[in-house]
Amino acid sequence: MTVDPPLALDHVGTESAVADPTALAEALTTALIAIADDTVSVPPRIAARTPHGLLGAMPGHVPGLGLAAKVITVFPDPQRPGRSTHRGVVAAFDPEDGRLLAILDAEPLTAARTAATSILAFRTLARPDSRHVTVIGTGTLATAHLALLADDPHLTITVAGRDPAQVGALAEHFAIRPAASIEAAVRAADAVLCCTGTDRPVIRHAWLAPGTHISSVGGSDGPEIDAATVGAASLFAEWHGAAASPPPAGAHELQGVPTERITLLGAVLAGRHPGRRDQTEVTVFKSTGHAALDVAAAAVATRRK
Repeated sequence: MTVDPPLALDHVGTESAVADPTALAEALTTALIAIADDTVSVPPRIAARTPHGLLGAMPGHVPGLGLAAKVITVFPDPQRPGRSTHRGVVAAFDPEDGRLLAILDAEPLTAARTAATSILAFRTLARPDSRHVTVIGTGTLATAHLALLADDPHLTITVAGRDPAQVGALAEHFAIRPAASIEAAVRAADAVLCCTGTDRPVIRHAWLAPGTHISSVGGSDGPEIDAATVGAASLFAEWHGAAASPPPAGAHELQGVPTERITLLGAVLAGRHPGRRDQTEVTVFKSTGHAALDVAAAAVATRRK
């Protein structure tokens, strides 16, 4: 029997392999529903720590999608104070016989699946008439969000951040609006997508118009969203561990929040929960990432080749 050698993709190859937004959204929807159905096999994250950073391992199996494991390092980036590098690989295996199918670059795969999940939550939970979208951040995750949103003719996209030069450069690259300030951009938005490396809130409840949706994928070192917003909003996440587990597995914003306040995005996608209930409700999707989403993205990358 002839066995094909494992697929090996570098950064550019992986980025290209997960570039189909429709296929990625479909696979992520399958994974999120499986999380809500508790049919995934995903053990708790583990990490080996050095004095300078960590090496984390996140294996997972999703029925119908596959078996994969991400091994990734998280270290401070000396070229970008306050930011971290995320370098590693995702290994995909045949769930029936255990053969290695592919080795993928974890950085672009993680960025793609994180942005696609955030935008899936936006399209699922935001008001149907939402048009003005603010992306907060200027790093890898913000760029991944903008790449998926900037060509949508129904949306007006604004980018905001702490560094005016980086905000201007991103706005010029994607031909979108640069914001004068984060506050001004949030006040004018129907939806806010937070993609920062902050250790303190970048959103204040007083800035939000009724009916605003927030997707938050950053804040590994602290909360992106203030406590008043969390207290007043309807809360959604990939898994209940976003509130039940301490950071970094869980979300800083959701510590101490009763798990019964958290609705799983997969339950909304499966039609078991209405999601948004009215036009004035503020909805928050807080993403912490999940190994099942890496499996979904790896499935898309391997099927395309």
